[in-house]
Amino acid sequence: MRALIWVQHLLGSGHAVRAAAIGRALAGKGVETVLATGAPLPGTVDTAGLTVVELPPVRARDAAFSVLVDSNGEPIDAAWDEKRRSALLELFARTRPDILVTECFPFGRRRFRIELLPLLDAAVEAHPKPLIAASVRDILVRKADADKERQMAAIARQFYDLVLVHADPALVRFAATFPFAGEIDDLIRYTGYVHEPADGEPPPGEGAGEVIVSCGGGAVGAALLETALAARGISKLAGGRVWRVLVGGDIDAAGLSALKARAGAGLIVERARPDFPALLKRAAASISQAGYNTVLDVIAAGVPAVLVPFAQGQETEQETRARLVSEKGLAEFVDEAMLTPERLAGALDRAMAAPPGRIAIDCGGAKRSAELLVTAAENRVRR
Repeated sequence: MRALIWVQHLLGSGHAVRAAAIGRALAGKGVETVLATGAPLPGTVDTAGLTVVELPPVRARDAAFSVLVDSNGEPIDAAWDEKRRSALLELFARTRPDILVTECFPFGRRRFRIELLPLLDAAVEAHPKPLIAASVRDILVRKADADKERQMAAIARQFYDLVLVHADPALVRFAATFPFAGEIDDLIRYTGYVHEPADGEPPPGEGAGEVIVSCGGGAVGAALLETALAARGISKLAGGRVWRVLVGGDIDAAGLSALKARAGAGLIVERARPDFPALLKRAAASISQAGYNTVLDVIAAGVPAVLVPFAQGQETEQETRARLVSEKGLAEFVDEAMLTPERLAGALDRAMAAPPGRIAIDCGGAKRSAELLVTAAENRVRR
């Protein structure tokens, strides 16, 4: 059995992390799995057992997602679209998958419908037709235009056999941020959260009793990291601790150097590292944004936490998740627009003084996704 997974990350790495985890789970069940990625994968993404194919790359120029640029930093155009579409269709024809998965689409990545709708047309016309599944996170970015959300449901109804929602309904249901979920309810399967922390322990002593500051893999957390550098000297409960500031791979070398230059005694500034989940388990506290993977790492570690969700442009996903987690008593919430060293230090002190919050969340989403995909594909063959 063969599978083809399409994924496009533009700023952070969460989409790629989920897609790769599901791909590894499929590979573990003997499925030859190709991961088609629309941007170079961060070094922290585990692709063991997968065949990775890089499509012509694209990324967001800034947090507003208003301009997408190619590998040379030039805005993509119709010629680029044709190149990407041709590459993807050629890959589909060469792979001949029994399972086709689009990560996020049709519930996001609308800009890429110019290549994905032809892909879905080709899949529907293929003989034999593959199982077609959407892979989508717990929380969507709400659209100001309800018709765009209605179109998402229509595309799912037209082309898809399954919509895999990587969430635990005990924490949040898909309908909370997708008002047309009822129209595709028969397609929806909750898989649990996709959370597979990398193996490996940090060197002895690293992380123990520290405050771990992180911003995932994206370039949009620089302000949080800079604020944390100033907040250490203000915190009453953590001012005497070591603060380890982890810098995402999309922040360039100059940005990393600038942060290191500002770090005084008690502050360690270094690149993000794959043993981040293990660092959290040793830590006294965490300060982070509220991306899908980071929040799961924080909850799994049971560490006092402050969430400062990325909320620039029209983004609502991280803020929604941060508020949900805060309401469960699992973290302190700080609005990014109101972020100051004083507010960050105060939130950290409250988090460290509060009794530990606990919640049981299903995190077996990768394995469950693979089981659902393989079973559904096998049932298609039997019919």
